[in-house]
Amino acid sequence: MTSPRTASRLNRILTMLPWVIANSGATVTEVCERFGYTRRELVKDLDLVFVCGLPGYGPGDLMVAYVDEDEVVVEMADYFAAPPRLTGTEVLGLLAAGMAVITAGAGTPELESAVSKLRDVVLPDSTEALVVQLPDPPFLPELRELARSHQVASIEYTGLASGETTQRDIEPWAVFSTMGNWYVRAQCRRAESERVFRLDRIRSLTPTGDTFEAPAEVDTTLSYVPGPDDVAATIRLASGARWVTDYYPVEVLDDVPEALTIEFMASDPMVTARLLLRLGAAAELVSGDEVGMALDALRSRLEARYGTGE
Repeated sequence: MTSPRTASRLNRILTMLPWVIANSGATVTEVCERFGYTRRELVKDLDLVFVCGLPGYGPGDLMVAYVDEDEVVVEMADYFAAPPRLTGTEVLGLLAAGMAVITAGAGTPELESAVSKLRDVVLPDSTEALVVQLPDPPFLPELRELARSHQVASIEYTGLASGETTQRDIEPWAVFSTMGNWYVRAQCRRAESERVFRLDRIRSLTPTGDTFEAPAEVDTTLSYVPGPDDVAATIRLASGARWVTDYYPVEVLDDVPEALTIEFMASDPMVTARLLLRLGAAAELVSGDEVGMALDALRSRLEARYGTGE
């Protein structure tokens, strides 16, 4: 159950964001007075917003929210530009989506409670008026059994992006549903690496008879995976900026007491540039020409807006 304190905090964040977005250049004092914040509380909530975003959850999907001297900055959050006002069709779609997740066996007690409350509001007179049943995708029972018994499968798989069909031997670790699709997380022997496969892209499946040892814990979420066109940058982080590794999918290149060196991937170099600007002296761009140019452009825009202070 969500605590009253958490619900109150969430309500204030969702009320504050549209106003800040609509009032570009709002000061910390203005936001604090309007929404009853202290500066410390506001910074804490902006830090929470900074690691939220749309599915995919890569650097290019997350919102940007921070305090720049005395200005409150919120970017890449246009979906919060106005408080949501759902139509009847949208409410039914939301209810159906929640029921679909529960039907797929991926629902949590919290989701089941929320769906029950929404159904009581939307369909108070007939709880059977809306029924969602999802057909099982091909090979779902077979892959569940192979994952349970730790057996290798030979699959014919068509890549979603490339359209190429390949033959692969996989060690299925876990089968799960998220965002309307079924997936299997597995060790791909062809790639010699962990991969996630969509079940509706599997054209054939045959057990090989081989067995494997599964990891003790398996992630059943879809996390950000850098694409071939993403921009890489090498960044050196001081101790005060090590928190970046907790919020972003980075590769640690070197870790010594005085600094942590990482490779940071993003679909847009401006995403990395904004992060570097926020980190200030706590981060140094070691390599990444595209990010460096984006950072220079960002600094120039800020100087043009606020002046150099000389």
